[in-house]
Amino acid sequence: MSEAKFITLEGGEGVGKTTNLQFIEHYLASRKIEFIRTREPGGTPAGEAIRNLLLGLEGLGPEAELLLVFAARAQHVDQVIRPALAAGSWVVSDRFTDASYAYQGGGRGLDPAAIGFLENWVQKGLHPDLTLLLDAPVEIGLARAKRRGGPADRFELEVPVFFTKVRQAYLERAECYPERIKVIDAARPLAEVQADIARHLDALRPS
Repeated sequence: MSEAKFITLEGGEGVGKTTNLQFIEHYLASRKIEFIRTREPGGTPAGEAIRNLLLGLEGLGPEAELLLVFAARAQHVDQVIRPALAAGSWVVSDRFTDASYAYQGGGRGLDPAAIGFLENWVQKGLHPDLTLLLDAPVEIGLARAKRRGGPADRFELEVPVFFTKVRQAYLERAECYPERIKVIDAARPLAEVQADIARHLDALRPS
């Protein structure tokens, strides 16, 4: 059995996370790699209940939002991610802590040091082995998200400057952690995006 890996997929609105998560699932399944797919906020019954609050509750302050995110993450790490990795299963998560630095740090303007404290306390040294950051100009992402249709959640209703700050925070994280966070130009055709994803996954697998 290959060593279990923890993979996260990050990015702003409309960058194609759902489609590319399906691609990653197919990549792993076709290579007979055991894995689970999960998401944040969410991944556990408590986490999914918190997710509903975060996406729908009006008047939620930035600090309360951050604490709720990490409450869900604590459950997720303890009940899903660590047990799966310990059992030898790869974990693929739609968002993880980089999203907190981007949305609550960059978008909401909270102190990264506060996020770092919670990260250390909740994760106790757990970090992804690979983070794929799907990046596209904000106007492209928002246009794609609008074409999806359906009701918008509390984050999707934010103004464009919010998403500009989110994107910048993501890119700054990638500059700080280039060995882990791989930036993928998601404005390109899907085949090119997925070729890059496959290349990074190939590098993660043992030779």
